[in-house]
Amino acid sequence: MTHATGAFDVKLAPLDLHYESGDKLGRMSLHKTFRGDLDATGQGEMLTAMTDTKGSAVYVAIERVTGTLHGKSGSFALHHRGIMNRGEQAVNVMVVPDSGTEELEGISGEMQIRIEDGNHFYEFAYDLT
Repeated sequence: MTHATGAFDVKLAPLDLHYESGDKLGRMSLHKTFRGDLDATGQGEMLTAMTDTKGSAVYVAIERVTGTLHGKSGSFALHHRGIMNRGEQAVNVMVVPDSGTEELEGISGEMQIRIEDGNHFYEFAYDLT
């Protein structure tokens, strides 16, 4: 496995749902700028579900990341699943199989996301086969 690290900025914007959900479900556009070993942009969509219990919610997202990873150009897709259970957070971000293009064709891996003082950081363990 090769490891990439760095920081990223993220912007979320609400999108219309295609159905009436009250205030428990949401849909957001996702725009990221990655810095560090991954010099790229990410664009995608996120779906969320909130609960009446403070600190409990879930999100799923799909994003396309385009740029360079350790100097190799191309793109790949990530799928996210994040669960908050009464404040305990578990996030899983994986590369979509066979989604890599150009020099990133064959990429696989998992990205860890860390938030400290409102700043976002990533640790990306990946293979290129």
